[in-house]
Amino acid sequence: QVQLVESGGGLVQAGDSLTLSCAASVWGAWTMAWFRQAPGKEREFVAGIGWIGGITEYSDSVRGRFTMTRENAKKTVLLQMNGLKPEDTAVYYCAATRRSSVHKTDSEYPYWGQGTQVTVSS
Repeated sequence: QVQLVESGGGLVQAGDSLTLSCAASVWGAWTMAWFRQAPGKEREFVAGIGWIGGITEYSDSVRGRFTMTRENAKKTVLLQMNGLKPEDTAVYYCAATRRSSVHKTDSEYPYWGQGTQVTVSS
């Protein structure tokens, strides 16, 4: 059974930094991604890292501010978020797929964590 557990969310001020973690029960040939969903909006892709070559991809709205990495020894992926903005406020979800490359559509990911809330005040 695939389990993904997110942590690290919280309430911060605009301009602050926050790091989200996702601990996975599976590792290796799995592409991992972060999505987010703000109130009243659809869930959107934030960042992903493929298991072949560790290639990362980011949405235009976070590129240059967010960094996604893998910690193989801990079976964990991290999302380092810098320069947070109020529009980054959302529930952030970790997702996993056996596909070899990052996909930006949530339907490509069969496994999801429970989500962690990130709130950025202005």
